[in-house]
Amino acid sequence: MRATGEYLFTSESVSEGHPDKVADRISDTVLDAFLQADPLSRVACETLVTTNRVIMAGEVRGPASVTPDVLTALARNAIKDIGYDQAGFSWKHAQVECLLHAQSSDIAAGVDSAGNKDEGAGDQGIMFGYACTETPAFMPAPIHYAHQILLRIKEGRHSGDPAVAGLLPDAKSQVTLKYLDGKPVCATSVVLSTQHEEGMEQSAIKDRLHSLIKDVLPEGWMCPEADLYVNPTGNFVIGGPDGDAGLTGRKIIVDTYGGASPHGGGAFSGKDPTKVDRSAAYACRYLAKNVVAAGLAEKCTLQISYAIGVSHPLSVYVDLAGTGKDVDEAKLEKVLRDLMNLSPRGIREHLRMNRPIYSVTSAYGHFGREPDDDKDTFTWERTDLVPELRNAFNR
Repeated sequence: MRATGEYLFTSESVSEGHPDKVADRISDTVLDAFLQADPLSRVACETLVTTNRVIMAGEVRGPASVTPDVLTALARNAIKDIGYDQAGFSWKHAQVECLLHAQSSDIAAGVDSAGNKDEGAGDQGIMFGYACTETPAFMPAPIHYAHQILLRIKEGRHSGDPAVAGLLPDAKSQVTLKYLDGKPVCATSVVLSTQHEEGMEQSAIKDRLHSLIKDVLPEGWMCPEADLYVNPTGNFVIGGPDGDAGLTGRKIIVDTYGGASPHGGGAFSGKDPTKVDRSAAYACRYLAKNVVAAGLAEKCTLQISYAIGVSHPLSVYVDLAGTGKDVDEAKLEKVLRDLMNLSPRGIREHLRMNRPIYSVTSAYGHFGREPDDDKDTFTWERTDLVPELRNAFNR
């Protein structure tokens, strides 16, 4: 984003009940089931959801105890947890098919370690990470607040908060912020579309959500009433997979930085950490966040590239967007490679990624989340490299 002048920037988020997020949740639930049974399992699971139908497909390598019946039951539990028990999509009645098959031996041979060969990357590709000082979570403000609005509604639905009574799982938010010289200063518009029970008045829904949105945004940032759009098309009763088909991996910008940073193109959900699409993108976020948290820059974009079957990254690139505080980017690239082994094995060991920690990542963003020390989740959001980075640059 521009560093000078006045401009508007917009990001969107979608809720756990959005059809694509239902698919992501099921794919990550499959992944967690395999990693729970065997931390070295290989999983690449894609899910399709539509009216009372769920299809899981892809390739796996893991213990025989994770049967199609087990995965079918777990998929139903995930749908139940999201909150779907409607005529067109119900955790009880949806037809669930499990079409997962064994991982290709050609892919396995390229990725597996053997002899003097270390574990290779699961695919070629480029991955990006980003961090900035716009929010306490070191995330761009538009995507951060778009997530927070939907998280507040989700928490209210699950806790029985009367402020969101009658709202159903499917929802989308969109936040447009005004920037002055690179800093966000207020919201100019907010769009919120939320599924609801039959018979609810749109004006009543808007009145209740106005207070929720105002409470999420920083003080004084609320947009004018005329620019708050709640269910702008009217009724939103038929939603979720009954209203639109959902697929794993279709919300990659929602999952990352809301368009404020480049994206390598690979999706995350349903992929085990040998797939650098996921693990290296998490590592890039981890390193970028630590750079900004250490006070070395106000913005940091990090790119890493890999070749399938090759253990070491082909390139590491850092861009501080002119905000580096007497920091040489070439030196920083070397320091980061010294601080973290960026091979697929090094990443998954450093961030402890071969564990069943992924279903919670499937909605409301993979980044900007609070690390949970008790559950040891979102390890890539920790800032434990800050002391070493400061020492490296005499801070």
